[in-house]
Amino acid sequence: MINYRLMTVEDVPAVHHIEEAVFPTPWTLESFYNEMNMNRQAHYVVAEDTQGNIIGFCGMWVVLDDSQITNVAVLPAGRGQGIGESLMRESIKLAKSMDVTIMSLEVRVTNHVAQNLYRKLGFQDGGIRKGYYTDNQEDALVMWVNL
Repeated sequence: MINYRLMTVEDVPAVHHIEEAVFPTPWTLESFYNEMNMNRQAHYVVAEDTQGNIIGFCGMWVVLDDSQITNVAVLPAGRGQGIGESLMRESIKLAKSMDVTIMSLEVRVTNHVAQNLYRKLGFQDGGIRKGYYTDNQEDALVMWVNL
């Protein structure tokens, strides 16, 4: 069974480990500490296995009634088990509890698995950000959903 809860500052090293395992240009450890300690708009949900190990996370920034998903990641060994979807659903639930009315995100134009998940959750295509990803200049598809 997977437990979903709000991230704490103690979770930063584990979250950063996942970030490094998943993304070609990961956020720094310092970035995550800043998110937890300095950014009042940052809110994160983590997925924890039965042994208490963090195996995934989803971050978002909330400004007034708008939420921007910053990153979603699940350790490779945990993929295909619905953890990413559950992290997104928990984040949507959290956003709704904060009176957010719209949520958006960027996703690589080649990441069809993630795009399909977001569409399943009601996200719509909103446009393209040219050269958005710094590692290879890949375009990002902007997606959004009314909550």
